[in-house]
Amino acid sequence: MIALLIGGGLALLFGLVGTPLFIRLLVRRGYGQFIRDDGPTTHHTKRGTPTMGGAVFVLASVVAYYLTHLITWLMNPAATGPTVSAALLLFLMVGMGLVGFLDDFIKITKQRSLGLSARAKLIGQGLVGIAFSLLVLQFPDHRGLTPASTHISFLRDIPWLDLAFGGTVLGAILFVIWSNLIVTAASNGVNLTDGLDGLAAGASIMVFGAYTIMGIWQSNQACGSARVIGSVCYGTRDPLDLALLAAIMSAALVGFLWWNTSPAKIFMGDTGSLAIGAAVAGFAILTRTELLLIIIGGLFMLITLSVILQVGYFKATKGKRLFKMAPLQHHFELKGWAEVTVVVRFWILAGLCVAGGLAVFYAEWVAGL
Repeated sequence: MIALLIGGGLALLFGLVGTPLFIRLLVRRGYGQFIRDDGPTTHHTKRGTPTMGGAVFVLASVVAYYLTHLITWLMNPAATGPTVSAALLLFLMVGMGLVGFLDDFIKITKQRSLGLSARAKLIGQGLVGIAFSLLVLQFPDHRGLTPASTHISFLRDIPWLDLAFGGTVLGAILFVIWSNLIVTAASNGVNLTDGLDGLAAGASIMVFGAYTIMGIWQSNQACGSARVIGSVCYGTRDPLDLALLAAIMSAALVGFLWWNTSPAKIFMGDTGSLAIGAAVAGFAILTRTELLLIIIGGLFMLITLSVILQVGYFKATKGKRLFKMAPLQHHFELKGWAEVTVVVRFWILAGLCVAGGLAVFYAEWVAGL
């Protein structure tokens, strides 16, 4: 548990100190955000605000994770080192962050609201997602557990929802499709949520906090452990190290949020939103709680759903709109809500979704006592 305190402290420090340093670098180079003209007029004052701040979150998380393991190893040479599960999750996060970085860089250098084309972005996301999906089915530990499995999961793997259907090759192919669906949905969900100062960062802090708690619980109640109470146990690979990584990411975002809250001194950009969304999806896959992400990440799902409904309604009615503007947060801005009001109320929604997901997770364990 000392590792969680060290990791969280380091990530918080890196986020708090690294973000203003990065802001100065971006200001000197003139890398500012381009604002859509069809959005809320109050956002026009944000034109030129430094973006790509998600790079600080990504770098802080990676450095804090490996530095924490170095420190704990120096304190206790017998301590467990970095795990495959965490390394693969970091690979997914950094890979998606690079896709977002390219998107942001094109926006700021070309001074336009669109960066990579939709096709190019999906190809980039797909390549990273496929590589991750194939790798997480490798590297079995001494128990034969791989970081992920071909089962669809809710609170754990669901035995009768095995994507393999008796075939190893078929199982890998179906898992790649399923895994990429989760990664793409989560990364784009956070990306759509990142439209107001601090909204995506604050909501993601709570989501990563939930995975910290669940990782600790899965470690304490791991199958085969003498600490298991009742009939419910968890067959997750490297749960405590995943909890450490989730705590680090949550703390790194707290440090970033200090500068990203209204009025934002920096935006996370696609660099941050795609990386965060991919990390959220990675935690859902590696903790074997894939379908539970629908509840824990309920705010991201709600905002994504608002865009889908807006587009569908617009096409079905030949030009009419269901909302004043999508994503949903901008609808309430155009209704007259202050930006800070929208952010705080959406944070409350995010907190309720996270609390609901944790309640379902814990209730299943209690039912098994």
